[in-house]
Amino acid sequence: MEESNGFPVVRVVPLADRINQRSEAERAAHKQCGVAALRPDLRRQPRFKIEVDIRIRSRTCGTLKGRSVDISESGIAAILPIEAPLGENVELNFTLPSGPLTIHAIVRQRNAFRYGFEFVDSESVHEVIRRTCRDFAMDQSLGLA
Repeated sequence: MEESNGFPVVRVVPLADRINQRSEAERAAHKQCGVAALRPDLRRQPRFKIEVDIRIRSRTCGTLKGRSVDISESGIAAILPIEAPLGENVELNFTLPSGPLTIHAIVRQRNAFRYGFEFVDSESVHEVIRRTCRDFAMDQSLGLA
């Protein structure tokens, strides 16, 4: 550790620089592996790209239509043209490769028009999501994704 006038010198790295460095490293790792999962090292479960129409039923906003971005065992992200209230319990309707699915979720995050939904449904519905994510992971490892 460096010292100046008997006091330790602390080097401050701007948060934006740290984020940019991490993002560049993540991009390089994903590009090298050809991975469709997004940021698996920072998430509870890996995310997989899925672009399908999604319908959100909200008690306060009625029915909203959007487009999914990615999915994991714990939730799904979607682009919505209309604001959805954070913290609200909603019903999601979308189609997986195995067929249509209706699942309940909580609106957890918003970044501009991108929303994150955390699944809160029954174990049987979660099993459908788990199987789908396992299939996506298998496709990805075989280079089919």
